[in-house]
Amino acid sequence: MTRIAAVHGVLPPHRYQQYEITEALAALCLPDGSGPGPDSDPAPGDRALLERLHAAAGVSTRHLVLPLDAYPKVRGFGQANDLFLEHGLLLAEQALTGALDAAGIAPHEVDLIITTSVTGIAAPSLEARLAARVGLRPDVKRLPLFGLGCAAGAAGLARLHDHLAGHPDDTAVLLSVELCSLTLQRADRTTQGLIASALFGDGAAVLVAVGAGRPQPGPEVVAARSRLYPGTEDALGWRIGDTGFRIVLGAELPELVSLHVGEETRSFLAEHDLKPPDVAAWICHPGGPKVLDALQQSLGLTADDLAPSRSSLAQVGNLSSSSVLHILRDTLALRPPPPGAPGLMIALGPGFCSELVLLRW
Repeated sequence: MTRIAAVHGVLPPHRYQQYEITEALAALCLPDGSGPGPDSDPAPGDRALLERLHAAAGVSTRHLVLPLDAYPKVRGFGQANDLFLEHGLLLAEQALTGALDAAGIAPHEVDLIITTSVTGIAAPSLEARLAARVGLRPDVKRLPLFGLGCAAGAAGLARLHDHLAGHPDDTAVLLSVELCSLTLQRADRTTQGLIASALFGDGAAVLVAVGAGRPQPGPEVVAARSRLYPGTEDALGWRIGDTGFRIVLGAELPELVSLHVGEETRSFLAEHDLKPPDVAAWICHPGGPKVLDALQQSLGLTADDLAPSRSSLAQVGNLSSSSVLHILRDTLALRPPPPGAPGLMIALGPGFCSELVLLRW
């Protein structure tokens, strides 16, 4: 039995209204207000399209790791990745120390740390660079994850649960750091690029969990399921080139959610004698308004069921793998279900894939 002892989320200090980001991106990516650049759709990626997509994203504010006026000075993938290492490490330290303090667990008690990010590359990985600074043991087990994208918050919790099932006396940590703003491709005026510029924000989070041999209050991880949907590999992900990470964001994503994820979720719940109305807390990755609409419709959920996800999207944007951890933190603090009630974490990522984690309070 895995118990979640604490979840702590952190955000960088630069907070902007959506309209401020829209203005800055228009100046940076569409400086002459003209039509398509070399990477554009046949339809012009003009300012009107940018404004329309940003207004429809369901995002009110976002936190960025740099001030808005600093992004024009970022030149190339190398400099962006250096900034990821510099600022990502600071956010990681804040999130890790905050979560361990909240759990009442000392850094040297951590036996496993799983680190996930899909917005920067680090070797040595972030947790290796962090270990001595925060007091992790030199023999701490480390598992850096890359490539799971937005699904990694749930997938990381599932893999952490797998470890604790076999090591019940251990303490394990999941660290997520996502600095999405540093992946901005200023020459990308495609519709998918402009949608991404409307949705994603920066943040980090840490979840601390313990095995059955270390009693601790908190929700229990009951089970998890990972699923790949064949033939959907081009729906979501990155194309990595000389300028860094360029988003792949297929228009068919909401349809894929409707076709596959609703059925997958019902099947998973049925294995545990549950139906969607039995779930008291939905911790769903806020991929965007249309993705949330598809989840709500396919599972027969109420507006209140997905209110935490829509609220997180509005307040901080899509934080990739960190989002579900921020939503779980808010659920624990603001609207915890009654004891014994089930909760479900859902996250989607490249593959196209889904990750489901069943919780019980």
